[in-house]
Amino acid sequence: MQERRVRHRLELEYGTREEWDDPKLEGRRLFSELFGTFLLVLAAAGGGLLHAKGQIALASAVVAPGLMVMAIILFMGAVSGAHLNPAVSMAFAMRRDFPFLRVPGYVIVQLIGATLASLFLLAVFGNVEHLGATLPGPGYANWQAFLMEVALTAGLVSVILGTASAAQNVGAVAALGVGGYIALAGLWAAPVSGVSMNPARSFGPALVSGDFSSFWVYVAGPIAGALIAVGFAYILRGRGGDPISRAAGSGVLAPDIRKQKERFEQAIERGHIRPQAPSDSDEGDR
Repeated sequence: MQERRVRHRLELEYGTREEWDDPKLEGRRLFSELFGTFLLVLAAAGGGLLHAKGQIALASAVVAPGLMVMAIILFMGAVSGAHLNPAVSMAFAMRRDFPFLRVPGYVIVQLIGATLASLFLLAVFGNVEHLGATLPGPGYANWQAFLMEVALTAGLVSVILGTASAAQNVGAVAALGVGGYIALAGLWAAPVSGVSMNPARSFGPALVSGDFSSFWVYVAGPIAGALIAVGFAYILRGRGGDPISRAAGSGVLAPDIRKQKERFEQAIERGHIRPQAPSDSDEGDR
């Protein structure tokens, strides 16, 4: 009985399979991904462009996208999961926390959002400084930038999958963890590869500026890093597919689910329900 209550509480907190399988909500999720990726690339590529022009410091340019991602997770994470990154969508799907059938739609709107942000930068600044495109730093070869992108993306996706684990929480924890990691990675590794960790972030400026010279680095590197992170997640936490992870991957939208969650939390606070942690046997089943 207590075990069922715990599982029920998790579903109320983070959504049910039926909720995020509802096709009527897909348009809202796709718009969330498009808008969120637009904002991310606006900050990341815009910061890179202004740093290249000598108008802001490198620290400002690399911290800005981290703070932007933090804000996006907080205000839109419950809508689409705030993937903002094809590598993240792929990783969630491989963990069985997100349907593979939805990955193409997410990737397409992420690329569109990145392109729209780059077109905005083109309209404001003109085609200067590669529109903030990610390129290997001076003195570094493509293979060095590739290896850096693999390692950094493996860390980023590990943080994302970790904060979407049943052993932890989502929301503010994910926002701080993911945003903080992006800023930290940029502070030390930006001179090597530009710290993309996101094929969409690199695609938009490359397409609009017309410079695809090192684009393969920022597709192959993040994808390889995401695959490594999925393997690490399996070692650390086993297979995915739990209610919290699924909600982190797809968002929580239905108003009736949120109302049920609020009522259930009030019942817990008043002592009417006292859920306990799942038993050891239940953990073994997972």
